[in-house]
Amino acid sequence: MLEAGVALAVATVTGVAALSNRLHNRMSELDKRLDRVEIRIAEQYVSKTDLNEMLERFERHMIRIENKLDKISLTSY
Repeated sequence: MLEAGVALAVATVTGVAALSNRLHNRMSELDKRLDRVEIRIAEQYVSKTDLNEMLERFERHMIRIENKLDKISLTSY
């Protein structure tokens, strides 16, 4: 009877470990696939060159605003 109980316990532990390992592998694969999708979306959403152009335009506009504010502040004295 003890041998049967030990065999059952070993079989149960082995089954749970195999199931856990399989689940972990599936989760890892899904995580990798999700990372690839996120990277693909990020690359297609805004390219670095487009972002740099937008930032340069934004900076030029901010400089113009600063210059106008400087002129206003100098003329008010």
